[in-house]
Amino acid sequence: MKLIETDAFSFEFLSRIGERESWRKEVHRPIYHVHKWWAKRLGSVFRGILLGCTLGPNEDLEQEFYRTHEFSGFTVLDPFMGSGTTVGEAHKLGFTAFGRDINPVAVNAVRVALGPLDRRRIQEAFEDLSLTTGEQIRALYRSWDAMNRPCEVLYHFWVMQTDCPACGKTVELFPSYVFAKNAYPSRKPQVQIVCPSCGDIFPGLHGKTPVSCPSCDHSFSPESGPARGLKARCPHCTHSFRIIDAVGRKRPPFRHYAKLVLTRDGRKQYLAPSEVDDSIYVHCTTTLRELVQSRGIVLPELSLQHGHNTRQAMSYGFLAWRDFFNDRQLLALSILRSAIANLSDEMSRNAFLTLFSGVLEFNNLFASYKGEGTGAVRHMFSHHILKPERRPIEANVWGTPKSSGSFSSLYRTRLLRAIDYRENPSEVNRAGGARGVVCSPPFVGDLQRWGVELPPRAIALSCGDSAVTGLPDCSIDLVVTDPPFFDNVHYSELADFFFAWQQLGTTEIAKTTRSEGEVQDANVEEFAAKLRSVYQECHRVLKNDGIFVFTYHHSRDEAWKALADAILGSGFLVVNSHPVKAEMSVATPKSQAKEPIQLDIVIVCRKSDTAHERKTITPKEAILSGRTKLKRLHQAGFKLSRNDGRIVIFGQLLTTLRSPDHMQQIIEYVDRETANPLDFDSIPDYEPPRAVKRPPPAREVQRALFD
Repeated sequence: MKLIETDAFSFEFLSRIGERESWRKEVHRPIYHVHKWWAKRLGSVFRGILLGCTLGPNEDLEQEFYRTHEFSGFTVLDPFMGSGTTVGEAHKLGFTAFGRDINPVAVNAVRVALGPLDRRRIQEAFEDLSLTTGEQIRALYRSWDAMNRPCEVLYHFWVMQTDCPACGKTVELFPSYVFAKNAYPSRKPQVQIVCPSCGDIFPGLHGKTPVSCPSCDHSFSPESGPARGLKARCPHCTHSFRIIDAVGRKRPPFRHYAKLVLTRDGRKQYLAPSEVDDSIYVHCTTTLRELVQSRGIVLPELSLQHGHNTRQAMSYGFLAWRDFFNDRQLLALSILRSAIANLSDEMSRNAFLTLFSGVLEFNNLFASYKGEGTGAVRHMFSHHILKPERRPIEANVWGTPKSSGSFSSLYRTRLLRAIDYRENPSEVNRAGGARGVVCSPPFVGDLQRWGVELPPRAIALSCGDSAVTGLPDCSIDLVVTDPPFFDNVHYSELADFFFAWQQLGTTEIAKTTRSEGEVQDANVEEFAAKLRSVYQECHRVLKNDGIFVFTYHHSRDEAWKALADAILGSGFLVVNSHPVKAEMSVATPKSQAKEPIQLDIVIVCRKSDTAHERKTITPKEAILSGRTKLKRLHQAGFKLSRNDGRIVIFGQLLTTLRSPDHMQQIIEYVDRETANPLDFDSIPDYEPPRAVKRPPPAREVQRALFD
């Protein structure tokens, strides 16, 4: 028996560390943030899971967490690799790691993040790009400040337009005429306002209404624009209409109404665009058309496919992936991508193509302005859907020293930060300090071929359906993964945005990353069947004494039914489960939920042949165990919701499941026991067993592991 199979597994400790990591995941684990992926899990949690699968039942997870380990000879498989969290954490602990994912966007990103990255060669390539392509792109974002002096543009501001169905006049879909404010308006109340009458830009104070434009003396309420939710009111004839009906099936036009410039002395100025700004944009449109016709640049040709996450964009007339960009963005991005593709050094080329792909999420017509006091650009996936933005922001693609979301800024904050981490992999400091604790050797940066005998601490990656891995029977010690959660986020529909650009220059062009084997489906039976097929393959490749662990949460009963079907149908039984802190608590989908789920459930399984030998617990015992674990989190300071209570009890009741017929009974137990799951008065305090304390390794052994 291993530590993770017992209640001595310290999920409270992992949750505390995970919560610290969750607020700055890209800082604490930059290796998994070189490129966008959805539902990125916490590296601290998966390090703890891997340790729990290898440590004995009486060992101390918190003590072992900060030790240097070398689990040579052990193999780990993640069949839903995503951003590579399991693979990276396994590599740090000395495992041989296999990572597989059905989506090529995910696999390509992990290949770069965990593959060869040479700091010197990458820095030299960036400097060459900066002196050539960087200057060419920066020229597209030149302007003039309030004193008519040359300056650089940080951001251009645009507004979506449509015609009023009643009078035919143009309506600008401003939800508010306040377009810029500080993230902390109580401390810095100044805001920037656009006049709906003359278009001038002027400062105001947060919450002050009405205001008068200093240029035309027009008085208006700055917080009340024509657009309100799904509807708009025409300012010319006062007719109210549904925006989506007025827009129709053609991509709506946008008007350039403001700019934020960076003066030569480093000050920022909000200004209305000038005629020269308009002429520069027209020049970009003309240049783009000429380069496309002469094949000087190549643009994405893929169209959107109908789906859960694409239908909203398509209903606004965004029918092709190139429609997500204005002409200057297309020109700048195409110039940059062409220059990267022509780099002679393959390693640098691959790294920068992945970085370029990440730049796309901040430089498109679905990005918006956060304001001052924080990273200025809100990327297009902040809502996990393709939501058309009525006031998009156009950032400087190459960037300035004060830019957000640009190629040069992401080079520093993503690529160089990941290289730093690979050289000194650290763990979140349990004491809360800013500096991490280094307790793992550097990343090797070498990827091996899939399916062959691999050397210790090797990494092998593969793109394909994980229901057919090609690995030998009983060859894997641990399967540790994080499967898709039923129908929460349709990854492939969103990944196609990147895929449209990543395919440029290749000989075979696919229309989408969607696949019949993708384990994501709105139909519960289909989801269960797809998940079961992958779990059956995990059962085949897992050693008879191996452990299968995955994380899961969902608020709907049918999602748990599907999960139970997949577990039992693949030959596994649940032997224990543990609640742990999930992703960032303030993510938009969670903050909008009435009873948000803050936890993931770590579900621990064994092959049924071996698990049947374990003592069978009753539902009453399982419910007591689940409520005790909730109390442990509560006493550790975590604020829990009713849905948190439901999923913890669900996870614990799965340990009693021996037949699909029992699942309805489990759901009834959950409904009955979660009427007030956070009432802990009747729950006895948990007394953790005394752990076996081991002396720290000798210094010479530590040095040998790092050499």
